[in-house]
Amino acid sequence: MTKRVLNVVTNVGHYDDPSHTTGLWLSELTHAWHVFEEHGYAQTLVSPVGGAVPLEPRALKFPNYDKTAKAWRANPGKMALLENTASPDQIDPSEYDAIYFTGGHAVMYDFPDSEGLQRITREIYERGGVVSSVCHGYCGLLNTRLSDGSHLIAGRKMTGFAWTEEVLARVDKLVPYNAEEQAKQRGALYEKAALPFVSYVVTDGNLVTGQNPGSAKATAKKVVEAIEGNGAKERG
Repeated sequence: MTKRVLNVVTNVGHYDDPSHTTGLWLSELTHAWHVFEEHGYAQTLVSPVGGAVPLEPRALKFPNYDKTAKAWRANPGKMALLENTASPDQIDPSEYDAIYFTGGHAVMYDFPDSEGLQRITREIYERGGVVSSVCHGYCGLLNTRLSDGSHLIAGRKMTGFAWTEEVLARVDKLVPYNAEEQAKQRGALYEKAALPFVSYVVTDGNLVTGQNPGSAKATAKKVVEAIEGNGAKERG
């Protein structure tokens, strides 16, 4: 049976200060999408309220704007997917083997408190499916609780965009909170690479997280490993 991945994207286009634009970090979607596509997985895009997805301008410039992102923007069919994403209430979690939260600073605003996304994530996770995120995507996991009331990330090894990377990216004064610190407060066993902005992925059971934009491809590959591992378990 075809495996299915639910890719989560943002609806937000700016920081608290509307003059500072943000949005989806496109390569964090395109790198993963390409990996999942290569494995024949069916993919769906969902966002907190459905509809259009703004793009982070900085992700569309050198050196962040790579061939997968350029190919996506040059493809009217792919761009149309970002104009008409599903809303959480249109998604049946039982149909998906994995959920993958993309990043961009915009997700800090609309991912954490989306009850619809939390419901989908909890159901996939508790069924043994794969929950994954890259970069700021882990903001979508901060407030997700399991059926027993505990935080999904409590006691789990994970990573995501580090505070030192916020400072180096010169957005530490713009972001609404310190996501790394929030994860730790919820009991996550947060890890990061020795150097900022290098690819770094942490797998803890069926939780797979990548630290930054450069980690998207490696994160997706680990998601594939986890999905295929689940499939082997089911067959066994």
